[in-house]
Amino acid sequence: MVPTSVKTCCQAVIAAAALLFAHGAMAVQPAASDSTAARPVTVLVVGASGMIGSRIAQEAASRGHPVIGAARSPEKIPRHANIRATKLDATDRAAFTALAREADVIVSATSPRGGGDPMQEARAVGDAAIAVASATGRRLLVVGGAGSLYLPTGKPVFDTLPERVRGEAGAMRAVLDSLKASDVNWTFFCPATSISPGERTGKYQIGATTLLSDAQGKSRISAEDFAHALINEIEKPTHIRSQMTVAY
Repeated sequence: MVPTSVKTCCQAVIAAAALLFAHGAMAVQPAASDSTAARPVTVLVVGASGMIGSRIAQEAASRGHPVIGAARSPEKIPRHANIRATKLDATDRAAFTALAREADVIVSATSPRGGGDPMQEARAVGDAAIAVASATGRRLLVVGGAGSLYLPTGKPVFDTLPERVRGEAGAMRAVLDSLKASDVNWTFFCPATSISPGERTGKYQIGATTLLSDAQGKSRISAEDFAHALINEIEKPTHIRSQMTVAY
């Protein structure tokens, strides 16, 4: 017979190991198969010519989802058999709505960098996207910014940013506030502090409102893996009317 003290110790170790495994399984997302079993959905990507938007369009198309790639300069949108490029001013609600009615989900991947007032630009595009999602009943995913997250201490990342980037960061925080006050089905997806072109690994951490970092304390993600995580969220929604973030 196994002594009670030994049995209790073994049970505790097993329970701890199970908890650790479960935590890891939730934090790291596996790479999707090239032949995804997800039902194809038509994705409208607004800002499909940009660094992030173009990769979102390519990721969705590569998984077999029809993509409507919209941008002011459609000639800059990646070419793919599943991508239909079209011209769109994201503040033109009538044209935006017409395209949204052809899609199942809307992805807004624009940034307030037109050279004017970033708060005004972000507000105009954000309000248009929310109005279109509300009118069409489509789910809306907005590419946000790390400035909308919090440090593990609870301090807003925004408070740590240099003055030169606060305009854009503040603008995206305003869009998040508008989403929270709306009636639409939204997800506000914030990248890590650093996002740039790189490798598609399919391995990363997924979080909610707290900035994520790797073992070296660096908060970074490739645009390819950001796109991978976003399309995963479209295929299997888990962050409904909430924020999410990703980092290595």
